[in-house]
Amino acid sequence: MGMKFLHLPRAKQFNITTRFYDPQKEAMKEREERIKRELAQNNEEEISSLYRSGIKGQFRNSGKFTHSKTIADARRKSNMRLLVIVILLAALFYLLLK
Repeated sequence: MGMKFLHLPRAKQFNITTRFYDPQKEAMKEREERIKRELAQNNEEEISSLYRSGIKGQFRNSGKFTHSKTIADARRKSNMRLLVIVILLAALFYLLLK
């Protein structure tokens, strides 16, 4: 029977390679590829089938201006709630010490 009182297992190592995603660069690459394919082909039916929907990432990009308003409202409500809690706790503390 082995004595393993002081034996500690080694920590498992985690290694991840970082990736960088640039949506503008990817969109530009897609446009360039589409334009090259359009120039290479003369048939209009094939060209129209090459177009893809530009929805990818639009919800995220369109929410930048309207989203800041909701964040400000939420922050304002949170600050008011914190102020009310502090006032209630201060009043309770005062009444307990009295």
